[in-house]
Amino acid sequence: MRIRVGKAAYDTLRGLVARGAATEHHRMTEQTAAERELAELIVTSLNLDGVAPDDIGPEAPLFGGALGLDSIDALEIALAVSKRYGFQLRSDNPDNQRIFGSLRALAEHIQQHRLQ
Repeated sequence: MRIRVGKAAYDTLRGLVARGAATEHHRMTEQTAAERELAELIVTSLNLDGVAPDDIGPEAPLFGGALGLDSIDALEIALAVSKRYGFQLRSDNPDNQRIFGSLRALAEHIQQHRLQ
């Protein structure tokens, strides 16, 4: 049986299924301005179709979670951060797991090290 729903309802339902209930919980925490800017950078640099910057919860895991990001995405994020903020995220940094742990952790790291 098929049910017709409007595009907005379909997109909402599709997003909820794709991200799961855990991510929806993380979205209840508001993004700061820096987190919002970083979320926009991530969505645009990775061409995340169907993902809005607001869909990235500040405390939700960036990797191994609902976004489905992998190590190649981490490299692309690092390159985008380097271009935008003027400093490098090094692949050999022993703190990378913490730094890339969430949108909030990455935004805080950027705020501490940015040149622009």
